[in-house]
Amino acid sequence: MGNDKTYTLNVAGLTRELNICPVNEKLDIAAFIMFSDVELTVACAQELLKIAPAHDVIITAESKGIPLAYEMSRQSGQKYLLARKSKKLYMKDVIEVTVQSITTTSLQKLYMDAADINYLKGRRILLVDDVISTGESIRALEQLVEQAGGEIAGKVAVLAEGDAADREDIVFLAPLPLFFK
Repeated sequence: MGNDKTYTLNVAGLTRELNICPVNEKLDIAAFIMFSDVELTVACAQELLKIAPAHDVIITAESKGIPLAYEMSRQSGQKYLLARKSKKLYMKDVIEVTVQSITTTSLQKLYMDAADINYLKGRRILLVDDVISTGESIRALEQLVEQAGGEIAGKVAVLAEGDAADREDIVFLAPLPLFFK
């Protein structure tokens, strides 16, 4: 029998029921998945753009932030770039950083190639993610932007999970609680 516990989320004028999923024996999280929810993605992008600081480029990490960054780019006309989770054959002169996310069991790396790195130089960069929890994914994006010579304009997310809601260096639409057992 499946887990039937849910959390009711109200964000960007919409309501969604999120499944509660175990992280470990002491912690559960509400699973926020924007993939295939076009209505939610469009609404959240619109609301984030209203509160985001001025920026020249949007950057996100593969993969859950992609629909949001794309939609923010489409609505604003600003270019978006992607930090990849693996090196691709077409990528040249790659820089990489290591990240440990709460939703991933092992260390991961994020990669950007020379063309994207050069594009970031001297530009104001908006870091975008669907959920900020531990902040590790955003921190990895910060490291990539700094290595590339870009300026961090701001950090935005749809949700700030747990203690991340108390951070003063991020802008988000709604808090998301953690569920301790």
